[in-house]
Amino acid sequence: MIAFKPVRGMRDFLPEEARIMRFIEKQARKTAELYGYKEIITPVVESYDLVAAKAGEEVRLRMYAFEDLGGRKVALRPEFTASVARLVATTLRNEPKPLRLFCVGSLYRYDEPQKGRFREFWQSNFELMGPEKPEADAEILLLTKRFMKSVGLKNIIFKVGHVGVLRSILSQEGLAEEVQNQAMQRMDKKLYEEALKIVREAGASEKGIQTLQSLVGLKGEDAAKVLEKMRKIVEDYPEAVEAVKNLGEILSLIAEAGEKINITVDAGFARGLEYYTGIIFEVYVPELDIALAGGGRYNKLVELFGGEPTPAVGVAHGIDRMMLALQEQKAEINVEETRPVMIIPVSENLNSETLKIAEILRAENIPVELEVMGRKVSKALEDADRRGISHVVIVGEKELKEGAVVLRNMRKKEQTTVKIGELAKTLKLQIS
Repeated sequence: MIAFKPVRGMRDFLPEEARIMRFIEKQARKTAELYGYKEIITPVVESYDLVAAKAGEEVRLRMYAFEDLGGRKVALRPEFTASVARLVATTLRNEPKPLRLFCVGSLYRYDEPQKGRFREFWQSNFELMGPEKPEADAEILLLTKRFMKSVGLKNIIFKVGHVGVLRSILSQEGLAEEVQNQAMQRMDKKLYEEALKIVREAGASEKGIQTLQSLVGLKGEDAAKVLEKMRKIVEDYPEAVEAVKNLGEILSLIAEAGEKINITVDAGFARGLEYYTGIIFEVYVPELDIALAGGGRYNKLVELFGGEPTPAVGVAHGIDRMMLALQEQKAEINVEETRPVMIIPVSENLNSETLKIAEILRAENIPVELEVMGRKVSKALEDADRRGISHVVIVGEKELKEGAVVLRNMRKKEQTTVKIGELAKTLKLQIS
């Protein structure tokens, strides 16, 4: 007999793992509600041209792309932003701005499986469409901090940069967008020498190369100092100076909000996705060297998909990576879990009465689990105790004749006879 396993890079989530995952997802929804984000649901399968448009070379190479039975080239979504931008460019194009949109679900990339990296992974995604002001960027960082904190993560570190600084230098040096993308892809992988080689071979001046080299080595936790050094380095590139100013305004707003965020400014920081135009960031914890979340500003994507010019900023949070970080930090996860009440019939000829009592309790929103294995009462009680069930209802012929059942408190090892009409009320008092 063949022993089937999950496809490589895919996973089964067992009940305990699923419980933690849904807890994180629940906190994401609470965060969305706190900040006024409305949930949307987008297809898992999208047009290949849509998701490939500005995905970046690395993502394009790793997409699950195929031709469907209608001859259309499609792909499993590798990220959410393209789908949200499509929706804003079409169905939501006439909706008043700003649009605060939230989605959650599975994504797919053919990556090499390793710790914290799978081919099917889960994210919550927040997009703020319409505003260009730095307050919008600050909101995305602040909600990310609040969300991470709400699940119990500690020592969260934000790595922050600005694509506009690097792009402005490359543009002023006369480099085509395709060449810029190649250089930025290498910088994203920290292959800085390769990136500078591409820039040099494309005809950039020695001054431009030196400017990029100076930025690549510049990072620190004192944002004001790093930003001042960035301004001096890029002083001959006016648009880059404006980008540094924009980054400073965003970080000032966060500081003024009173929410302490541990931020490292990295002047040479780049991300693989090609649609970013402004601030970019990733979120880490000291125990892991993989990003738990990432995002940034992208002002041209909606327009690229046929919509009106729509500035936008967003973030994706890796739900399964957050699970891993919680494990690494040995965090206590206080997930409220309602244990069901178990109902055990003394004999099989009482099964119909047992079902009837179960439905009475369920109608009162009391979770119920029936003994359906045909065990004797003693064995069924052992099973209930092993699984941490706090209360058991024993249905016997003698008690039924009096319209009653036996209610056993498994923790106190006590039991009483309770009228069926009073059972739900009694259970609620004991369980609460």
